[in-house]
Amino acid sequence: MKIVIAPDKFKNSLTSIEFCNAVEAEVLNVLPNAEILKLPLADGGDGTIEVVNYYLNAIEIQVTVNNPFFEPVKATYLFSKISKTAFIEMAEASGVKLLEPQDLDCKNATTFGTGEMILHAIEKGAKNIILGIGGSATNDCGIGMARALGYRFLDQNNKEVKSIGANLSQIATIDASQVHPKLSAVNFDIACDVTNPLYGENGAAYVYAEQKGASKEDIEMLDKGLTDFSKVIGKTFDINPQTIKGSGAAGGMGIASNVFLNGNLKPGIDIMKSLVEFDEKIQGADWIITGEGKLDNQTLSGKTIQGVLSSAKAKNIKVAAFCGAIELSKEAIRDMGISYSDSVIENAKSLNDAMEHTSNYLKLMTEGFIKNLK
Repeated sequence: MKIVIAPDKFKNSLTSIEFCNAVEAEVLNVLPNAEILKLPLADGGDGTIEVVNYYLNAIEIQVTVNNPFFEPVKATYLFSKISKTAFIEMAEASGVKLLEPQDLDCKNATTFGTGEMILHAIEKGAKNIILGIGGSATNDCGIGMARALGYRFLDQNNKEVKSIGANLSQIATIDASQVHPKLSAVNFDIACDVTNPLYGENGAAYVYAEQKGASKEDIEMLDKGLTDFSKVIGKTFDINPQTIKGSGAAGGMGIASNVFLNGNLKPGIDIMKSLVEFDEKIQGADWIITGEGKLDNQTLSGKTIQGVLSSAKAKNIKVAAFCGAIELSKEAIRDMGISYSDSVIENAKSLNDAMEHTSNYLKLMTEGFIKNLK
């Protein structure tokens, strides 16, 4: 019997790699002749860098760049010399995690440091860059990132505009004459799990800016900036930014990644599956055991389990889901294509017990699954 173990993490309690090891040990304890393939996954959120490194066998590169307010910060990215692939999380340079809650102020924040990380990776020899754009503290439509790579943003008097969100309406033209010569030779995959347009009631400012420190007045100003700048983008690149799904991701980094990097915006789980060669490796499996912290209505919106289910369905492989908690009916779970499910919270005495002893309960759940198979 071939069993593939392909989970996401259980946030704050278990990494996807720890999940794989715990389930593998229990399966082999009961079925010592089983063929086990561990394929830990992530969807581009927290913890993705550890999972990517599991496959890339990369080295960690630390570089001093600018934080959201143009102050020095040490940021880390992964680089594989063999595949010439870099994995960069913009949150390392431009993220909310770098700031205290009271210091968040996205109208004055920049993505310049993210551009510096990209530049460093290119000069290191990267030919492929995977860029995760979650967790940003910015709303500058990626002009900071682009400025670090040589783009210049000029006002009506042909003077350069400082690359922060508050200045987007001032931009009249985009000068690409000084862009880094190696940029066009790099392939960019952008991990983007939202579909928000650039501006409007569902856009970057109205949906996300408040949690990045923006007042009501700031949000109106930022949305106008995104609207105005989208017209400049449209004239420069002959596209309508508002029609591109995910253009409003990370304060406009979605559209910036598309036009300035020629990047492909994809769900994080799709990028991960491609990196893993997931569809090829699961061939011939009898079961895939997957899981994540919570199985709910959001699961089919680009989460790891949804990515596993789409691959499993195409190859007629049964799927078991072990989760921290399940908030769906048994009928809904079956309709998703899950043949077996169990959760830590159903077995634990309390939430604290579940969080503290996740690994033990996961082994218990695996034992129950194997007994069910027999």
